[in-house]
Amino acid sequence: IALTVLLGNQSQSLRLAEESRFAFTASLLVKEKLADFQISGEELSSTDGDFGDDYPGYFWSVEVETPDFEDYPALAGAEQFIQQIDLKVFTTGEQQTLNIRRLKLVGNK
Repeated sequence: IALTVLLGNQSQSLRLAEESRFAFTASLLVKEKLADFQISGEELSSTDGDFGDDYPGYFWSVEVETPDFEDYPALAGAEQFIQQIDLKVFTTGEQQTLNIRRLKLVGNK
């Protein structure tokens, strides 16, 4: 009985260690990808990719939307608008995922 409990604890410890490793790595990769988008200065569009040989098995996808503000007339004619950026970092088969949403103020429609 004690051996069964010990093996169960070992299995749980390994799973928690893997989850911690993913959370740490994915959070760094999210920050890196957001910085890449900001530095490039290019207009964002929905796309996806991987992190190359440095992080095999890690992938990213981004979805960019412009929320509809028709219900807010004060914002309807504004020269600036808001983009909603949903960035996801995930492993092969999406076994583990980290999602983040950012709002960005963009000039000139």
